[in-house]
Amino acid sequence: MNKTCKFTAKIWLYPGESANWHFVTLDKPSAAIIKKSQEGEKRKGWGSVKVAATIGSTSWKTSVFPDNQSGSYLLPIKAAVRKKEKVGQGYAVDIILTLL
Repeated sequence: MNKTCKFTAKIWLYPGESANWHFVTLDKPSAAIIKKSQEGEKRKGWGSVKVAATIGSTSWKTSVFPDNQSGSYLLPIKAAVRKKEKVGQGYAVDIILTLL
């Protein structure tokens, strides 16, 4: 399946012991596309879904993870991506996600 989602979201820092992890929470339309794509699929580790992500001129392959608190999915933003794009906690970024 090759579905693409485009949205803008703020980068936030995971609280607690894993405070070096940065994420964005997918918007509701993007989360709905991902949920629909997973209907009838066998759940992978933690319910993760493989995606290709792009912020600015930087693209990478990763997974999004379901988040019970928000009812959406979380996209981890690697340190290398944040550094290259000069973004961090609190920055609003335009994201393109393609389901793999």
